[in-house]
Amino acid sequence: MNPTNRGPEEYGDDRSGGDGAPRRPSRDPLTPDFGHQTPQQSRTVQLVSGDFLLTVNPVDGSEIEPCRPGERPDAPVRRAAAQRVDRERAAAPPVPPGPPSPQTPLLERRDERERLVRLLARGRSVCLTGAPGSGRTALLDAVAADCADLAPDGVVRLSGHRRTAGDLLHGLFEAVYSAPLYRPDREGLVALVHGIGAVVVVDDLEFGGAALQELLDATPECAFLFATAPDAAVPPADVNLEEVVLSGLGRSASIELMEHVVERALTDEEANWAGDLWFESEGLPLRFVQAGALLRRRDGLRTDQDASDGYDDDPADAPFGRAEPAHPPLPSLGEGAAPAALLASRLSEAARETLRFAVALGGEVPHQAHLPALVGDTHADAALGELAVSGLLSPAGPRYRLAAGVLAQLEASGYGESAEDYARSAAQHFAWWAAHPSVTPERAVAEADAILASIARLVPAEAPGQASVAVLLARSAAPAFAAGMQWGAWEKALRAGQEAARIAGEVAEEAYFHHELGVLALCTGLLDRARAELEASIGMRGALADKPGAVAGRRALALVADRSGEPVHSISAGEEVPDARHDESASPSGGAPAAKPLFPRVTDTSGTLITRQDPPRPGAPSGRAGVLLGARRNLVAVGAGALLAAVLGTVVTLGATSGSEDQEGQSVTTEQSANEDDGESGVSADEPADDSVTGEGTAGGGSSSPGPSGAATPSTSATPSPDTTGPGTSPGTGDSSSDSPSDSPTQGSPSPTKKPTKTPTTSPSESETPSESPTDPEPPSPTPSESETTTDPSTSDSASGPAETVTASTTQDGSGTPTTA
Repeated sequence: MNPTNRGPEEYGDDRSGGDGAPRRPSRDPLTPDFGHQTPQQSRTVQLVSGDFLLTVNPVDGSEIEPCRPGERPDAPVRRAAAQRVDRERAAAPPVPPGPPSPQTPLLERRDERERLVRLLARGRSVCLTGAPGSGRTALLDAVAADCADLAPDGVVRLSGHRRTAGDLLHGLFEAVYSAPLYRPDREGLVALVHGIGAVVVVDDLEFGGAALQELLDATPECAFLFATAPDAAVPPADVNLEEVVLSGLGRSASIELMEHVVERALTDEEANWAGDLWFESEGLPLRFVQAGALLRRRDGLRTDQDASDGYDDDPADAPFGRAEPAHPPLPSLGEGAAPAALLASRLSEAARETLRFAVALGGEVPHQAHLPALVGDTHADAALGELAVSGLLSPAGPRYRLAAGVLAQLEASGYGESAEDYARSAAQHFAWWAAHPSVTPERAVAEADAILASIARLVPAEAPGQASVAVLLARSAAPAFAAGMQWGAWEKALRAGQEAARIAGEVAEEAYFHHELGVLALCTGLLDRARAELEASIGMRGALADKPGAVAGRRALALVADRSGEPVHSISAGEEVPDARHDESASPSGGAPAAKPLFPRVTDTSGTLITRQDPPRPGAPSGRAGVLLGARRNLVAVGAGALLAAVLGTVVTLGATSGSEDQEGQSVTTEQSANEDDGESGVSADEPADDSVTGEGTAGGGSSSPGPSGAATPSTSATPSPDTTGPGTSPGTGDSSSDSPSDSPTQGSPSPTKKPTKTPTTSPSESETPSESPTDPEPPSPTPSESETTTDPSTSDSASGPAETVTASTTQDGSGTPTTA
């Protein structure tokens, strides 16, 4: 991939006209040297994961929905032998530019090689244990070549570097089956790999225990050859796994290996130095490859010295501006045991810059195509060849990384002093590169280790702006990893990006990462985690008024609820909840029934609205449209019920204040005092009162009324007692426990009256305070012809709670003439 030299028809830049003649791009008169740039479209990819249709959307977040039968992919097809060979060749590390490195033979490994082949031929799985630098990769290559025809599905090469058991299972499936844009779920994956018969060679295995047992149980027809370090996880004891220990080379074999690297016979002095090095390094082949590189460099210095003999009089005229001794000494034993710094000092500047980037990325070496842009040298891609010849690199899957021990040696030599700056430069470059439309998901997946290492170096961030750069890189690379179906790297990028967004305070990006993590958890069957991530995303996007993102999150959350069978209890910030209970529809605590709504609602114990499900009609919308229409119908039902409750309350209030005759046995309101034979001043207890709508007062003349929060508020009015009220006694005198002293009339009065009292509805904290003091002067009161009830207009707004109500009460004297106190 070279984004700067793209094809003529990419991104709509077709430079040929309709007749085949070349067409000149349009020019801006203000900037004649630059043509108009065609806007780049967002890269969206649709793939199938299990029975889900996943649309990777880099803008608002991935969308997930059930896959319809017509959109399901065909069954995976096994690859032919030629296809497997081509795929394996494409997955191998690229050949470094420059002169080829010398081929090293496989010395003193014949016994181990034959034993491994015999065990694999019997179908046994083997674990090859050896120290880093002991030549495990070279031995694996030889054994894989010997086992090419043992299994029906051939040999599959996988890298276990930073991979889980699930990653290896999906890698095995992709190597054997051809299934474009299809990723099976767990059950489908196990069913497909169960029938694979192949020799699987896994280098740099990093896990063991139950995960290793799970991998072996899922692939009973495969024979595995694992290569791992002694300090890696120990396989369980009950695993049917043979173990072969790989030791170092002997002294003679080590000297022979060095001679192959130097491509000449060693002198006696060099042979003695190599013997001391063998004792120090315990015969690790990597040390002798690097020591041979030191001798090759020493031979090169001798050649340069011979060519500069004519410049002895003026050392400044010598090549590279320095004069080397006629016979350079051999490196010391310490330099031979840890030769990385000495080898790096004799490399080109581009190679040393490449090493600084590798140290900043934790040992991951960027692909050679990125080196010119990172280093700033058009010929920097040749640096990879210099590093490979020096023995400073080792293959890791489709890429290279620093050889064993090189990272620590370079860090001790000062190559990691500006690691954050180099990691930031690499992250900015990869962010631009991964988001470029010409970069395929497969190419981005091949650079996953370097990209993740860049993010890991920047999070947690210490310097200003590092977290924002990490967010940008994760935002650009995560969709590519998802489209490339490497979901292990996708999850790592999302989690690192979410942490970086939290540190940087970028709420919108943090909501995006939560949404993607929820979609990923839904695809992998982790419903509880999916619900938590999606609810967090919906809350953040609701607070930001991000409607497209919130809609995508609610659709995914509805799918989670459908799969789990549990209701969704999420409330988006700043959104109106359709099933919220308002004051006008809540029943008062006194016991009077609320007005029955036109559309009855049923709620479960958790408060979730349950609507009646009608059978589907022909042509009715389904899927996401059905969910949206159902939510709209709920809103219409709630609004209609609230409107009908308000209308019924108004009708009841008008009927209570009218002059019509009522039946006997009507109750007395809390602000009235009447004789037992009064029949026109009260409100019937059998009728639904106005407080059944507004939530004020009590039913049947109770002494409590709900406050603004729904709690009962004691009233200051006396309650009539039917068994103590006589013809000559006021209804309020029969109860000796009246709440207000001013409400008790004088005993024996033939026509007791009660002055009008202004009683505002108080909050629960003020419910025990009388409305007015007994010593307050009597206010002037009008003399209405019949009972009137004046209500504050604010009570019509049910959402604002109970309002202040002033009631003018009337009584009748013995003659039946209404009088006003």
